[in-house]
Amino acid sequence: MEKRKVVEELIILFWLFILGSMIGYIYEMVIVLFQKGYFESRQGLIYGPFTPVYGIGMVVYYVILKSIGTKNKVEIFFVTMLLGGITEYVCSFVQEKAFGTISWDYSYLHFHLNGRTSLLHCTYWGIAGILYSTWIVPRLEQWRKFITNKKLQILTSFVLIFMVFNITISCVAAERQMQRRKNREPENELDLFLDEYYPDERMNRIFANKKERF
Repeated sequence: MEKRKVVEELIILFWLFILGSMIGYIYEMVIVLFQKGYFESRQGLIYGPFTPVYGIGMVVYYVILKSIGTKNKVEIFFVTMLLGGITEYVCSFVQEKAFGTISWDYSYLHFHLNGRTSLLHCTYWGIAGILYSTWIVPRLEQWRKFITNKKLQILTSFVLIFMVFNITISCVAAERQMQRRKNREPENELDLFLDEYYPDERMNRIFANKKERF
């Protein structure tokens, strides 16, 4: 694949991640509003309306469905149902191993897998796959035409820099919070900075659904 095509694919993947993360954030906020009657943060990163597991899911949809090339809705449902469940499980596993926390636990449901995903939520992923194939896929080629636009490339660069910072500071702050739970004193200037600007109170407010895995 020539360099220009590779760059185009990477830009498409990046914006699908952003789009999926934002759609996921809105979806989570609406669900919480209906379940609890009030808004509660469902951010997956410190800054911005992003829930990355959904962004990762949309990127996985794009890569796998493109390679399969099927347009059969039944096939798409079952493929994305499986892909979504795997994505959800892996994200939960990585979060627990890296930071000692989880953001969802489906142990209360029937047919769950270690509380990280469940048949019900896999079904939701399958429905999301149908919506993706119906609304997003037909527009991808149209969006691709705008990739060569200089303004879009500049915007992509700025958003990419912001997201790299956002993901990095979110991971570093979460790691430091885990250290605080273990009563580890700050060892350097970075630890002191994180303790001052990203204390437990702020982190718990941003990641309201996060809890320790026992």
